[in-house]
This record gives sequence, structure tokens and C-alpha cells, in this order.
Amino acid sequence: MSVSQTPGTFGVTTTAAEVVDGVDLHGRRAVVTGASSGIGVETARALASAGADVTLAVRDTAAGDRVATRLAAGLPSGSGELTVRRLDLADRSSVAAFAADWQGPLHILVNNAGVMAPAEVTRTPDGHEQQFGVNHLGHFALTTGLHRALAADGARIVSVSSTGHLFSPVVFDDLDYRFRPYDPWTSYGQSKTANILFAVAAAERWADDGITANALMPGNIADTNLARHMDMKQVEEFIASGELALPPQKTVEQGAATSVLLAASPAVAGVSGRYFEDCAEAGPVTGRAGAVGGVAPYALDRDNAGRLWRVSEALLG
Repeated sequence: MSVSQTPGTFGVTTTAAEVVDGVDLHGRRAVVTGASSGIGVETARALASAGADVTLAVRDTAAGDRVATRLAAGLPSGSGELTVRRLDLADRSSVAAFAADWQGPLHILVNNAGVMAPAEVTRTPDGHEQQFGVNHLGHFALTTGLHRALAADGARIVSVSSTGHLFSPVVFDDLDYRFRPYDPWTSYGQSKTANILFAVAAAERWADDGITANALMPGNIADTNLARHMDMKQVEEFIASGELALPPQKTVEQGAATSVLLAASPAVAGVSGRYFEDCAEAGPVTGRAGAVGGVAPYALDRDNAGRLWRVSEALLG
């Protein structure tokens, strides 16, 4: 499927609700990580409104409960059920417990949670740089742990990446910034490249299970918790210097649209191993300067994807 084959009614301003209009997800089960804020909330709302039973996988279950209560009150009759379960992607035991406790098939997994650009280097309990450890390794462990459930009925895996992947490929020789100076943006970029590479590898490895996997850029969304660690002065300096280019801002409802497209729309049935933005497959870019979209060739490279999968397995034991 190419960009031109995506329905013309979907685009930059499309909302998640518009994507699922007319889509029937009754009998389907979904997990959305990081569903207590930002586009995770809107992703859960849209999937549930179409009839899916949605599990909000969150670190703070009290916050998750509040969101679930609010969402349930506004959903139309016939919507799917909302459940809240604890998941801390930085904690290997939490991830393992979530996967082990899951019973029955899982039809949609939206790996949405993430950490963005903490100013100082932070490490997970296992010693991994936090962005790589949470954004990639946590989701890798979760998804591989749920493989049997995902394979039961041909699931869709959705990996929320970012145009920030243009800041760095995966640097295999120093994943955790043990040798090079820590930089919040190259670290974020590495983790977002890893999100795309994971989708590429899963698409290839699990095709015979009927599983599809795709990655996406949700857009430039101001109203989200993702930026809570960011040094906004540094962001302003980056933009002024031309080091950081941002596409026009989207609402949260618009930001969730591409995730929901890949999770639920018949328009992308069978599509796998691709990177989307603005509800369409992204085109390639050859450099970061001035780019506000597109996908770097290194992020779709099958050799890189296979290597990252093997390294991730080794790191997780």
C-alpha cells in the first residue's frame, strides 16, 4: 500500500473519531500503553467507541481509573469495556507480570507510552538509558511477552514513533551512553528509530502468525504529558538555530488519528512493516536539515531491524 492508496478523506486534520466512524470492533480486545494522558486517552476512546474492549496499561492506576471513568461516562451505548491495569515499562518484573497475567487473544496492541528528552541522563533499574529502556526495551519485552496472545487471531501492533527518529539512528556500539556524552535529543531519536525498527522486524518475523506491525509519527501535539521532562528553553534555541524543525501543531484528537488508523481501519488491512504520518505512509528523506516529516532509510533497514531484535533479546536475557 502506498500513500496514494490511503483514503483521501484521511489526512493532517483527521481525528481518531473520524477514522473509526463506521468501523465495528465488537469482539476485539485492545491494549493501549500510556493511556492515562495525551493521545493514549484519545486512542483508547476511539477504539472503545467502535466496540473494542480496551485495557489502559498505565504506571499510575489511580490516574488510569480517573480516565477510564471519564471516558466511560462519555461513550455511546454499545461501546466496549474499559479496564485499567498497571504497567511500568521501566520495570522488567512489571512488564513480565502484565504479559503473564493476560488471558485469551489480544487483537490490537498500541505501544504508545514514552519518555521524551530528559535533560540529564537517567537510567532504568537495569541500568539502561531511560529513553531506550522505556521507549524501546520496555515495549519490546511487553510485545514479545504477549506474542502468543497476539498470534491467536492475527493482531495489529502499532508502534508510536516520532519524526524525532531523524535525530539519530540506533548506535549499537553505545546504546546506553556509557562512552559518548549524553544528549537528550539523540537519545530520544535513537529510541524512536528503535520503535520503527521493531515494527519492521516484527512484521517479518511474525507474518506467518497473521500479525501486522507498523510505526507512526502522531504529529506535533502541544497538549500532552510527553514533554514534561523537556528543557523548553533548549527547544526554543534549537528551533531558532534550525537544529529542530516542527510540523504545524495538531490537537490531541488529531494526534491519535494515525495510531487508530493503523489499529483499526480496514484501509490498512494487511499492511505491515511501514511508517506512517498524517494517516498516510511517509516518504523517504535523505537528511534531517529542514525536514518536518518523512522517514530515514536507516529506520526501515531490515538488517538494522534484525540486529536490534537480536540485541534486545540478549539485553533482556
